[in-house]
Amino acid sequence: MRWEDFRRSDNVEDSRGEDGGFTGVPGGAGGLGIGGVVILSLIGWALGIDPSLLIGGAEVLTGGGQQQRYEQPGSSRSRAGVPNDDMGQFVSAVLGNTEDTWKVIFQQSGQSYRAPRLKLFTGAIQGGCGAASAAMGPFYCPQDQRIYLDTSFFRQIETRFRGCTGKACKFSQAYVLAHEVGHHVQNSLGLLTKANQAQRASGNRAEANRIQVRVELQADCFAGVWAFHSEQRKSFLDPGDVDAALQTASAIGDDTLQRQSQGRVVPDAFTHGSAEQRKRWFTTGFTQGKVSACNTFTAASL
Repeated sequence: MRWEDFRRSDNVEDSRGEDGGFTGVPGGAGGLGIGGVVILSLIGWALGIDPSLLIGGAEVLTGGGQQQRYEQPGSSRSRAGVPNDDMGQFVSAVLGNTEDTWKVIFQQSGQSYRAPRLKLFTGAIQGGCGAASAAMGPFYCPQDQRIYLDTSFFRQIETRFRGCTGKACKFSQAYVLAHEVGHHVQNSLGLLTKANQAQRASGNRAEANRIQVRVELQADCFAGVWAFHSEQRKSFLDPGDVDAALQTASAIGDDTLQRQSQGRVVPDAFTHGSAEQRKRWFTTGFTQGKVSACNTFTAASL
């Protein structure tokens, strides 16, 4: 992936490594162990509504966890603008490219695109959607229209989940960010509100999960739409990049994670879709390049 000439976004807030942030892992005596947090969190990463609910629920079931210190989203310690380190530069570049891409797509349909902000943090943070841990992975909060990211998740993709290897991991990382931006696109189009209303009306956990799967698969498809248009403008992809993104999508599919964590697959508990579904919907967006191709909410779409 050739990202070096991407425009850097100014919508980055960097609070990594600042005093007052989280310094440990949720859990401890009477709490959820780190392995349980990681597996549960990665099944629930990028929920787009309030990912802290999954960890909060788990802590209740296991007797609660230790109190931790959290970075506040409006902290004066946060540095706004383009970070100086390589990872911060990469994140800012990918975010800037998504801004340029979605601005044009929205303009083509007579709409304006207001970009999200992205908060880099270390460990855990208190944001518009409540307390969040790095173990959850990246997520989007529609309440404050921010993407929250601890970049240690990128290392998890390569090491723990083996979702990519080598240089191709850069595009896998970009796919993860583009998925979160996809949630912001959903929010901008009013799709998250409709999905939330449908979940509340369902009155059934399994049905609410199925709606959530459709939300997540559409965000995967929107990530593919971004990649299609960016490739048309920038020709930034190297051989193997798309395969790496598909490998990452497969590695974080609900069925894959459930097999790893509990040895069996429970489709009614899916919240993000199977490995096959995630790969298929990213591919749909990438090959067709149209928002209209990403209607995961039709009855036959899955």
